Amino acid sequence: LNVLPSTMSAAVDDFEVPDEEKTPVTVITGFLGAGKTTLLNYILKEQKEWRIAVIENEFGEVNIDEGLVTENLATKEDIVSMDNGCVCCTVRGDLVRTLNSLIARRKDFQAIMLETTGLADPAPIIQTFNSDATLQDNFRIDCVVTLVDAKNVTQHLREIKPDDAVNEAVQQVAFSDRIILNKLDLVSPEELAEVKEEIESINNTATIIESKRSIVDLGMILDQKAFSLDKTL
Repeated sequence: LNVLPSTMSAAVDDFEVPDEEKTPVTVITGFLGAGKTTLLNYILKEQKEWRIAVIENEFGEVNIDEGLVTENLATKEDIVSMDNGCVCCTVRGDLVRTLNSLIARRKDFQAIMLETTGLADPAPIIQTFNSDATLQDNFRIDCVVTLVDAKNVTQHLREIKPDDAVNEAVQQVAFSDRIILNKLDLVSPEELAEVKEEIESINNTATIIESKRSIVDLGMILDQKAFSLDKTL
């Protein structure tokens, strides 16, 4: 009989929250000018189907429509509610603290979208989630999405960096689960075929989603259960 309390305690400690009970997090990467800001503004202002919490990470260089968000921020980490049920916040400090502030209301959202301009790969974000037990119990990395500019991505992918520096565009494509090939209206069918071939030579497992002006079917990038930790190691 004396064994029961410790056994029960161990069982509680070992209990893992099922993935289906966690809020899915889509990580968005992509080069400056690829259309991330346009995509996020579409999510926050135009689409009506999804309730999403958009987090603009401090790595970013471009704010989400400053007129839309900045005027409403009383402090740097306030959360702004949008008319369509989405919310938006900018992380200037601790990403863990920001995510923890969303836990109490995470059931209000179907997904979280984390924008990470300026990162070569999502590994630091993945590490943030994996190093915090509370975050692991409430959120799961669902999908890594890279937005690319069909007109200019090839030159980024082929750019030779000095002193063996990492080519960020190649890294972003390589780590992706979904690739949004944006600005299709600016390329010919021949150029599009060439761009796809270039992308698939780097990552032949990611799903390529074609788009114009960053308008995509969000059902193709949210709650995909596509992320694999092995890809980031």
